[in-house]
Amino acid sequence: MKKAGTGSTQTAESGACTEQEGVTWYQQNPALPSIETTRTRVPLKGISVDVQVKGFVADVSATLKYKNEEQNPLEAIFIFPMDVGSAVYSFEALVDGKKIVAEIQEKKKAHQTYEDALTEGKEAFLLEEDDSSGDIFSCSVGNLPPGQEAEVMLAFLRELPVEADGAVRFVLPAVLNPRYTPRDEETQSVTASIPRAPKGTLPYTLELSMSLHSPYGISRVASNCSLTPLQYTKDDKTTAQVCLGPGHQFDRDVELLIYNEEVNKPSVFVEGGIPSAKADSLMSETAMMFSFYPCFPETEEPSHCGEFIFLIDCSGSMGSAMFNADNSPTRMDSAKETLLLLLKSLPLGCYFNIFSFGSTYDSFFPESVEYTQQTMDSALEKVKAMSDDLGGTEILAPLKHIYDTAGKPGHPRQLFLFTDGEVGNTKAVITKAAQNANNHRCFGFGIGEGASTALIKGISQAGGGTAEFITGKERMQPKALRSLKASLQPAVKNISLQWTLPPGLEAILVSRLPTAIFRGQRSIVYASLKEKVDEKAQGVVSLEYTYKEEKFRNQLQFPLQTEKTSRATIHRLSAKSLIADLECSHDSYSKEVQKRILETSLQSGVISSLTAYVAVNKDLNQPIQGPLTRRNIPLSAVAYGYSSSFGCGMSMMKKRGKKGRPLMMSCNAVRKVDLEEQIISPPCLDSPLMKLVSLQNADGSWTLSSSLASVFGISETELKAQIPNSGVDPTVWATVLAVIWLLTAGAEQRDEWELLGRKAVAWVKGRAESTLGDCVRAGNALLKASVDAALFG
Repeated sequence: MKKAGTGSTQTAESGACTEQEGVTWYQQNPALPSIETTRTRVPLKGISVDVQVKGFVADVSATLKYKNEEQNPLEAIFIFPMDVGSAVYSFEALVDGKKIVAEIQEKKKAHQTYEDALTEGKEAFLLEEDDSSGDIFSCSVGNLPPGQEAEVMLAFLRELPVEADGAVRFVLPAVLNPRYTPRDEETQSVTASIPRAPKGTLPYTLELSMSLHSPYGISRVASNCSLTPLQYTKDDKTTAQVCLGPGHQFDRDVELLIYNEEVNKPSVFVEGGIPSAKADSLMSETAMMFSFYPCFPETEEPSHCGEFIFLIDCSGSMGSAMFNADNSPTRMDSAKETLLLLLKSLPLGCYFNIFSFGSTYDSFFPESVEYTQQTMDSALEKVKAMSDDLGGTEILAPLKHIYDTAGKPGHPRQLFLFTDGEVGNTKAVITKAAQNANNHRCFGFGIGEGASTALIKGISQAGGGTAEFITGKERMQPKALRSLKASLQPAVKNISLQWTLPPGLEAILVSRLPTAIFRGQRSIVYASLKEKVDEKAQGVVSLEYTYKEEKFRNQLQFPLQTEKTSRATIHRLSAKSLIADLECSHDSYSKEVQKRILETSLQSGVISSLTAYVAVNKDLNQPIQGPLTRRNIPLSAVAYGYSSSFGCGMSMMKKRGKKGRPLMMSCNAVRKVDLEEQIISPPCLDSPLMKLVSLQNADGSWTLSSSLASVFGISETELKAQIPNSGVDPTVWATVLAVIWLLTAGAEQRDEWELLGRKAVAWVKGRAESTLGDCVRAGNALLKASVDAALFG
């Protein structure tokens, strides 16, 4: 195979891409035996997306435009990523000006309906969630005649996350990396069949428009892609519109950060039941969505307990660059720098261990060890030696090992998983985490575009932790340290909801109560109301919990006046929440639970693992003739690294008979593709901050040395000469200087060093005594700072 960009032929993981008369063609690898070599135009011509964001809920309508430019009927298969929390509720097709509305059916029945239609020569359309993972969908357009154009439209709802800086984050994923399936798994990941287009050669473009609604006012919108200017549609700036710049190639995730004037406001949405819905069903009842932002005092005193286990992906894909620039660190570089900060931030007296995993796994220590200077130094040496050389991504085996190992009494287990999420057995991993939810908390970090939202969100929710995603130039370190900070806080217990409602009304919880609550982070609860609602009445709901033996209550008073809408937004999000909870439950395969999933999905129209949308054009004058050829729609070439353990997607197409799927094959190929540049400044891996952090001792102190002096830009001799008086311990002096430097030169990265800084301050307070004031004054003079000694306590 030739390398991409050399000559007139380009090679992607899926085969060759050639330019001929301005048309992009994809062909199979002619070197492979017994495979028909074809050159095909891609039938998908464009994608148009309309997004309506109201508060932190997005309602998305996507239109896929197809045209068959070949001589035979086509079956076009488009496999694409979608955030795992998306509630897909509508699917329809437009052919020759006629709208064909799809019906949601039990999945096996939908498959049969689709297959029967193709056999009978009818046009058919199928939309379904992949069996292995809830963040992969496929759209099939079958029996598209030569010269025919068609459009398919799908709609979905999604809760939007709120970032630490208050931004509401919307992501339209484009990157679907190959999912690695362990050797002992019988089925291959569906991602193995996806053709890959070299960067810049995708034969279809994306148009996206967004309407924004916020009662608190919209201040600005930021994106990793070019946007049209933000246009306000009301003088009070509560509504606005923005669009993607023209000609956008859908070869990277589209991310928009929406900044509102006020954030973290508790809210209630009440939505009236749907009159046409089946009586006593979820859709017929009044639906409610509550958003809480729990607030309780932050624990300042350092904790000395906890078992911290860091599980680090060392598969080949971690060798990819974090973003497209010459100075970009790899995912592995960023993970190692994050580990340095995490290790320096741990409290003395806790226990820890580090696992690296790929096709195999290993641990730094046979079992978790006490955090001391010796064990920290040993771990840091091993971190330096870590590399992306362990092949594929098998998370389940090290997880089983960790869960099968007894924890340390009195030290709650906290698990931190760092991975690019290219895993095929997602549901098995989440199930294992859920089975052990009572003896640990799990914090998941998805690294790079294409990280599985199903895996990262699923394992974090199952483990009672938080999920974070790091893409482009975002720094992993502040997100990891924020999670470590949360893990060091005592667990919130006895979580409950209390209702005060008018007589005769009963509130039924639809979603599960949150298993974990973290200070200042949003918690969403769905509920429904039985019986008829008096819209003039008021209700009160209280989220109650215990924190450090103290009881807290977050109360919301709300009017029972219902919002009338044809979109049934809250009902559908509520149904999605219920379906997701049932699918992740320990008895998800029981007949009773499966029946409830199916009923909820069919009644609400929200796709589940057991259902699919199918549409058939029954008004054709005559059956479509000719052999049916399958065409897989290409996605952008993926940015994974060096491992041949990944089955990348070269799909081989054969003529299809009346029954059965064509033979699907895949090949192993390796190609590294740079990620597009995104927002947020890149880190400097040899920055003064990281040099200073690397010199800190496990107890929080710094030793006076030439290396420390070089961070301050002075000599060791001068550093010693500036000690205020002979009674000052040189280590106290060095530590005070380090804290002053952090508070001034490192102020912009405070969220990365805050925990290790607290540890340093606590160490100084226990040793400086009467000399602290002199040290701070002398340190300010030396470093030209003005830090108040009161900051040291």
